[in-house]
This record gives sequence, C-alpha cells and structure tokens, in this order.
Amino acid sequence: MKSSLFFSAGLIACLITPALNAQTYQWKDANGRTIISDTPPPGTAKGSARSLGVPVPNVQTEKPVEKPADAPKTSADKDMEFKKRQQEAKEKAEKDSKDLAATKEKQENCERARRNVSYLESNQPLSTYDEKGERKAMDSSQRDQELERAKRFLAETCK
Repeated sequence: MKSSLFFSAGLIACLITPALNAQTYQWKDANGRTIISDTPPPGTAKGSARSLGVPVPNVQTEKPVEKPADAPKTSADKDMEFKKRQQEAKEKAEKDSKDLAATKEKQENCERARRNVSYLESNQPLSTYDEKGERKAMDSSQRDQELERAKRFLAETCK
C-alpha cells in the first residue's frame, strides 16, 4: 500500500513539474490583439515572458564583460604564461650559447691571425706549395704580400 502511494505521488510530481516550469508569452500582434502562448512571439512583435506562479527575471543580452587588468588569473592563463616564460628562457639560452660560440670562434681566429703575422715577420725561411703540390721556398716579395694580407685580416678580425 505504501509503495503504491509513493509511486503515485512520484508520478504526479513528475507530471506537474514541467507544467510549473512552462513559460507563457504575452504579446500584441499587428492588429492590436493580445496573444498568450507557450511559444515565443515572432521576432518583430514586442512581448514579455512570464511563468505560472514564478516571476521570470528580465534577461537582457549584454556585451561580454571584459576582465579588468587586476582580476585574478585563471589556471589556463597562468599555464599559458608559464609556457611562454619557458619558451623565452629556452630561446635566450640558445641565443647566449650561439653568442658565446661566436665569440670563442672570433678569439681563436684572432689568435691564429696574430701567430700568422708573427711567423711572417720572423726571419725564418718559409715555403708554400704550388699547384702540383710541390714545396716551394717563399721569396721576400711573396713574404711581404702575405704579411700585408695577414695584417689586413688581423685588423678585420681583432676589432
């Protein structure tokens, strides 16, 4: 008996609930007649909505509210900023590494140019190789030309 009573009460509650939440719309048509319906009015007519027994809040469509600059950040914003900082740090480290390698290479080239100039300025006999790969002694005019070229390279490299 109790179970059938609970079942019937639940069934009645399920049937009444949609009717309580149903909205009714009231508007005036082009002829001035007042129309009350459960469907919304056509887009051109003015209308107001109301529910049975429950006042319906006036819903207005507004532009989305933009967050002020000092608003708390969401976790997605924080995660995005963290990834951005990581990427920037990685790019900075790569740039620093490339700059360090370029500086080291420039110093090595400068040191080689200095040694080359010191060899050419010394009075020790120097030789070069011809197109056949045979060793050929360097005369004083060749030495002077190579010395001038080495000094220009030294001046360009070791600024």
